[in-house]
Amino acid sequence: MTQKNEVLLSVRNLSVSFTTEDGEVNAVSNVSYEVRRGQTLAIVGESGSGKSVSSLAVMGLLSGNTSHISGEVEFDGQQLIGADPEDVRKLRGNRIAMIFQDPLSALHPYYKIGDQLIEAVQIHNKISDSDARKRAAEMLDRVGIPAVEQRLDEYPHQLSGGMRQRVMIAMALINDPELLIADEPTTALDVTVQAQILDLLRDLQKEFGTAIVLITHDLGVVADLADDVMVMYGGSAVEQAPVREIFYQPQMPYTWGLLASIPQVHVNSTRLDPIPGNPPSLINMPAGCVFAPRCTYKDQVPNNLCETTKPDLEGTSEGHFARCHLSSTQRDAIRVANNIGRSS
Repeated sequence: MTQKNEVLLSVRNLSVSFTTEDGEVNAVSNVSYEVRRGQTLAIVGESGSGKSVSSLAVMGLLSGNTSHISGEVEFDGQQLIGADPEDVRKLRGNRIAMIFQDPLSALHPYYKIGDQLIEAVQIHNKISDSDARKRAAEMLDRVGIPAVEQRLDEYPHQLSGGMRQRVMIAMALINDPELLIADEPTTALDVTVQAQILDLLRDLQKEFGTAIVLITHDLGVVADLADDVMVMYGGSAVEQAPVREIFYQPQMPYTWGLLASIPQVHVNSTRLDPIPGNPPSLINMPAGCVFAPRCTYKDQVPNNLCETTKPDLEGTSEGHFARCHLSSTQRDAIRVANNIGRSS
């Protein structure tokens, strides 16, 4: 009998690189995390930080001709890295599913919504066309799409962005997966539809006990849905903690920058506070801390350590890990002086 809080997905020292004409692109470097049944892990960071690539590696969706993958990805005790591609294909769309960032490109433009949902059912189940269509209609209704029979016979371009996103969620959940990877599921949606999608994911997780990996750059979404958070930058995990710790006791300067860039409705100012500088080149990574070129506080660390030595991901409290050369005393003083993190 499975337990709700048991580890379903375990990723250890995952690294992904790509061979290009310009050199080796180190997209993901030694990333480790766990996702428990019925829980949500949010992976956050800027574009190019390695969020989506790490999850495509978990799904087995990276080309073996150009990508180089190492480490371990274990799903419910089954090792996926190096596994038979056919075994991984049987899991994908069945026990593991993914909501892609752009539903208009993920859905086939030449096939009706109903045909695509029916195929998603039949590829993993021996079921008649009529029963598969009934299942598709049930899922569209469950995700809040009206006039289900009409929508089944429409093409993706005939639906609004919010409707297409709901179709993608229905397709991902149609076989009751145990793990759902949601890649920016609310990008380009207006705030009302975004709230509806998040409520839908929350409700479906309660109903099915699904584990969710939520990929996003939106910390507002993280606060609303996540149990745990992994902050990525330059292909590395720079902070990992329960969601409350990330907002109330953040330990890494990059996380501080992400929090400071969130618009505050109670602040009488229209000015945003972005992180200065640009993300690092994934071909020519910094020798030391990956965030050092943009870090305001590196001069407080002696011996130029931030620019010469990569910090380890070390525990700062129970279940909280950060990659930073600043001492805990320095970090506490900086957070207090700059009012970083929410007050309790």
